[in-house]
Amino acid sequence: MSEHGQQDALLVAPAPAQHRVTGDGVANPVARVLLDSGVPHLDRLFDYLVPPELDVAAAEGVRVVVRFGGQEVHGWVWQRAETTTHTGRLAPVRRVVSDLPVVPERTRRLVEAVAARTAGTRSDVLRLAVPTRHATTERAVRSAHTEHTEHTGHPHRPSRPEARPTGWGAYTGGAELLDAISDGHAPRTVLTALPGREGVLEDWESLLAQAVQASLSGGRGALIAVATTAQAELLAERLSAALDGEEVLVLSAEHGPARRYRVFTRLLLGHARVVVGTRAVAFAPVMDLGLAVIWDDGDDRLDEPRAPYVHARTVLALRSGLEHCALLIASRTRSVEAQSYVLQGWARDLEAPRPLIRATVPRIEVPGDSELDREGAGGRARIPSLAHRALRQALDRGPVLVQVARSGYAPVVVCATCRAVARCRACSGPLSMGRSGEASCRWCGRSGAGWACPHCGGEQLRMAGSGSVRTGDELGRAFPGVPVVVSGTRADHGVVATVDRRPRLVVATPGAEPVAEGGYTAVLLLDGAVLSARPELGASSEALRRWANAATLARQDARVILLGSPDLAVSQALVRWNHAGFAADELRERLELELPPAVRCARLDGPLPAVEAYLAAAKARGWDVLGPVRAPEPAAQPTRAGAPAPERVRALVRVPLAQGRELAEALRLQARERSVHREDPVRIELDPTVLW
Repeated sequence: MSEHGQQDALLVAPAPAQHRVTGDGVANPVARVLLDSGVPHLDRLFDYLVPPELDVAAAEGVRVVVRFGGQEVHGWVWQRAETTTHTGRLAPVRRVVSDLPVVPERTRRLVEAVAARTAGTRSDVLRLAVPTRHATTERAVRSAHTEHTEHTGHPHRPSRPEARPTGWGAYTGGAELLDAISDGHAPRTVLTALPGREGVLEDWESLLAQAVQASLSGGRGALIAVATTAQAELLAERLSAALDGEEVLVLSAEHGPARRYRVFTRLLLGHARVVVGTRAVAFAPVMDLGLAVIWDDGDDRLDEPRAPYVHARTVLALRSGLEHCALLIASRTRSVEAQSYVLQGWARDLEAPRPLIRATVPRIEVPGDSELDREGAGGRARIPSLAHRALRQALDRGPVLVQVARSGYAPVVVCATCRAVARCRACSGPLSMGRSGEASCRWCGRSGAGWACPHCGGEQLRMAGSGSVRTGDELGRAFPGVPVVVSGTRADHGVVATVDRRPRLVVATPGAEPVAEGGYTAVLLLDGAVLSARPELGASSEALRRWANAATLARQDARVILLGSPDLAVSQALVRWNHAGFAADELRERLELELPPAVRCARLDGPLPAVEAYLAAAKARGWDVLGPVRAPEPAAQPTRAGAPAPERVRALVRVPLAQGRELAEALRLQARERSVHREDPVRIELDPTVLW
């Protein structure tokens, strides 16, 4: 029988017969436990007997300790039942770690849905959904909860704020959206937010505050997912001030286990109804969730880099259906994935009228070849003479922003003889150069001393690009007497949050741009081709997102100049501020090329024999297969016996959207089969953002 046939047989195999278990006065004496294990074939429920003394404590959703494989293992009570398929004597639950149901039924359903979509294990999803227990914090929060309940007879529920006039009316259908949220409906909306302008349009923080207020006025809670902890903290302050003192919690792994668990427990017990956080906040146990928001969903920091490799947008989309809550995907631009929701009719596009766009978006210029040629020799410089004039004029009125694609001093160095990119001899990472002229690896930090080109044997290095630090030095020399601020993770002062109205040059990498008081008087976007012409899926969309986020920091009357030979389609979308149209064009192109999100796609990484086994099963089903090719990771280390490890490869499996669930189920089942037989594991990622 073929492997494909064997898997189908397992899917339709009859379930073992159920028989009733009688406990010593215990109703539903069988605890069906999900083990805290990432091993695929253990991603199932195991039946244990609930002793009478643990009947109350071992409720559904609590963490317990059971005996498995000769050792004590943590797990969660997934269900309580009165029957079991186990033919022998059931082992008892050893102990209850805590009787707090940290995985309530709504979370269990979400975990099931995410694991099914990503072909992952439920324990991997729970690692994201439930923070590590902090016993001292749990006792303190529960004690406060008990004291308040004894005095009031119910958990703390803040009074409902009354609805106030909003800025959503400027968007077509915006007022109706708030009414639907307040009335308890579950609309799904994609918003391209415009810059806030005093007297014209409120900023995105105010719009989100009004949407949250609409959910609260309907007696339901809200959560907002953002990319960074700093963004979450700033947004929480704005929301708290706008919501008449409504408590807004911040949930982030960067805050440490105690604070994270305190926020999680307070949400679970209903102490607060509004939470803002990073990607894991998508699982936050908000009671009576009425609104889920994700801001700037194109930011890759919202994508989980570890198993189950799920994006916060996907989690919230699944949750909106399971909990009947409104979903708002808001951004300065439009991700291709969000546009696919709109074109499928699953979500509604909230549009802004063109007059409003013209009244809020600054003028964006992309100098062409003829315009640069008129500048003479200075027109072909990295910062041409026309840009220097624009900066000098803008500095008379306030601060100026210069966005640089890469950080550091010289982020790329090449062989001075053959111009091949210089790479580290230890890890193959790219070499970079600092102000001192010493080269080092950007990945492992090792010195580049003694480097020799593997292509021509040359030993001299040459700078091939300018980072933010070097750009700041060059601008400081070009504009003597003007303060220069460099913002970025590799800059001397790190990421700068804000700057005042005084004239200064602010050099920043994408995502590290400070907010200027009153807005920037000019914005210069450098290295257009570096961002928009990369040979990666989604590079053009990411370039547009980064440029648009910088442009919205400018005043309405500011000049925004894009330089560096950017991709024509991307630059025109920025000039016209037509983000939905650009995303629709990208989606049509991906449909022609059969790339996600137009199709469901799985990326497989692992040893060659293991990946080929997956591909054979996929071909037997008639699915499209690409590869395998050599994986881009460094070569594997030799085994203990001294034999070289199997070659690691990468392959893709593609199916139409309608067969996405079947693809995930088949991969999940095959992973379990290989796990049972202790065969080499394969890394499975569905709908990846990086294909090769």
